[in-house]
Formats: sequence, structure tokens, C-alpha cells
Amino acid sequence: MLKTRVALITGSTQGIGLAVARKLAAAGLRVIIHGIESVSDGERLAGEIGDKRFVGYIRADLSNSDEALELIERAEKLFGGVDILVNNAGIQHVAPIEEFTLAKWDKVLSINLTAPFLLMKACLGGMRARGWGRIINVASVHGLIGSANKSAYLAAKHGLVGLTKGVALEMATSGVTANCICPGFTDTPILEAQIKAKAAAVGGSYQEGVQELLREKQPNMTLLPPAQIAAAVEFLCGDDAAGITGIAMPIDGGWTAQ
Repeated sequence: MLKTRVALITGSTQGIGLAVARKLAAAGLRVIIHGIESVSDGERLAGEIGDKRFVGYIRADLSNSDEALELIERAEKLFGGVDILVNNAGIQHVAPIEEFTLAKWDKVLSINLTAPFLLMKACLGGMRARGWGRIINVASVHGLIGSANKSAYLAAKHGLVGLTKGVALEMATSGVTANCICPGFTDTPILEAQIKAKAAAVGGSYQEGVQELLREKQPNMTLLPPAQIAAAVEFLCGDDAAGITGIAMPIDGGWTAQ
């Protein structure tokens, strides 16, 4: 069934998004990757994932609501209706709330929460009309629990979990499912600044910074491979997961078990 589907994955030029794009392309889907890289760089990456008949690239700045809305239109022109939407794009800013600027707050919320809202809003009509669809929102363990100095990220990811539940209920009889995946610390570029800060604090190497970061939160003491997150996304896309909707699935090395 998946081989007839079109998947759009936001923020898919690196990290979890790229792993998801590779996984779904390997499963035979037509895949649209998205990022803010130049068109030439994005198309080159798309070509590494698969033939241009089956893998394309669209550049869009999701902090701009107009570009976010246009993303679905451009995706539909490229390969037809979007059957699977993976809202993966995200940014993070770490600072105490007293030092957290409104500009940083607005940027984090616009990409991590407002853009997924707009993209879901734009593609759900087509999914409902076709009687099949999958919304998979890559939230975070921070959509389930808190951490200090991440006020905007927490607000966005908790909001995304709640938004997903609402969409799941609205679509419950339509053949469309909506779910969240909530990764713990994963081996992606978004963690680099935090790892370097931990390394500096202990006067150690980058790898020691990784271990210091994990020691605080993640019992398995291992940065999760993005491919493991991608495997969960692939499962939720399939027909075996048709009865799963409205969940927030932790993939977190035991973080939320504590």
C-alpha cells in the first residue's frame, strides 16, 4: 500500500528528517524532502536518496506562514496529493526565562508549532477526500515532561502533542491518523550547542560532553540513532498502524520511565 503514497517530510536535509526520508524512499514511496538549503543543494541531496521521478526537494522557510502554506501547494504540484505528512522541522533555544527574548520565543513557536498547524490544516482536506492519510508529528520527550531553560521548546512541543490529539479525534472516522513521536536525546545537529556547553563545563572532550548530557536524563546512556526514529515513523505510516491514533510515543532510552 505504501508504494502508492506521497510523503512530505519537513526539516529533512539532516538528522531525523533525513533518516525518515531515506527510510520511506527505500520502502517505495514518492518522497518530498524540505529544508532551507539552496535549491541546488537540496536537489543534489534528493538525488542521493533516489531518482528524481520519486524524490524531490522544496525549499521553504517555515517561520514564514505564507511559505509554510505554499509548501503543501508546491508538494501537490510536484507529486500530487500529500498522503503522509511528517512534521519534523524544529529549532531550539536554551536560556533562562528571564533572558528569553520575545524574538526567540516567536521563532521557536513559529517553526515548531505554528508551521505544523498550518501544514496539517492545508493537507487534511485532501486526505479526508481520499479516505486515507497519516500525520506524524515529531515532538520530543519535552512534549511530555519538562526541563529547565527551554521554555519556548516546552511550550511548542507540549502544544504539538495536544494539537495532535485534537486532530486525531477530528479525523477518527476518516481513515486519517495523527500521532506524535517523542524522541529523547538523538544524534542530530540540534544537540551540538548543548553538548559543547557540557564539554566546556567539565573541561572535557566532545564525547565527554555527550556523556554528561546523557547522564542527567537518558538511562541508556546512548544518543539514539535517527534510523530508529525513522523505523517508528515507517510503522505508523503502514496499514498495521491504522488503529493507532492520538498517541505520543516516547523513544527515549528510558527517560520517561524515571
